Parts: sequence; structure tokens; C-alpha cells
Amino acid sequence: MLNEQEHIDKLMLELRRGTITIGVLSQLSIPQYGYSLVTILNEKGVQVEPGTLYPLLRRLEKQGLLESLWDTNEARPRKYYKLSEMGTEVYGQLCKEWESMVVSLNHLIHTGKGEEDGND
Repeated sequence: MLNEQEHIDKLMLELRRGTITIGVLSQLSIPQYGYSLVTILNEKGVQVEPGTLYPLLRRLEKQGLLESLWDTNEARPRKYYKLSEMGTEVYGQLCKEWESMVVSLNHLIHTGKGEEDGND
């Protein structure tokens, strides 16, 4: 049986999984390579491990939301990712949905546990 902290950790992991994609997309209007993206996100408070990020980048590219290109000018080649045209559109729609969800959830949280708010 899970204790309270284990429940919280498990639920936080589920919540984070649903938000990492929008966080990644938010940073790819200009090309970024994987490690730079990990660093940027971590600096902005979105903790993401490379083992989580790289499969996500490959999946988003396969879905047509990202474009990639290799830079071989440096000593170490780097694969850069950026939003595709479709990725830009999808990101915009995700942001609208996110804002709507935030408003709805804030309303639920701030009106208490099943209390009536008088807006029936």
C-alpha cells in the first residue's frame, strides 16, 4: 500500500508528463539542440531528464510538429529541432486549451470542496 508521499509523487509524475510537451514546444520557435533544451527548461523550472526529452523530440518530429537539421560545423555534430508550420499551429491551440484549463481548475480550487458558488 502506498503512503501519502508515494501517492503525491505518482500523481505529480502524471501531471508533469502532460505538461512537458507544451513546455518543450514553447522553446522551439528558434532551433535548439537537445542538451540546450534540457538546460533552458531546467533553468525555467521545468525539470526534464534527457532520457525523457530525446524520445519526446523524436516522437514530435515523427508527428510532423518539429523539423530537425544537423549542424556539423562544430567538433561535435548536433541535431537542432524547431517547430514546423504545423507545430506552430498545434502549439497555439495547446496554449489556448491550457489557458482554459487553468481558469477552470483555478475556479474549482478556489470555490472549495463542492461548495456552491451561486452561479447555477
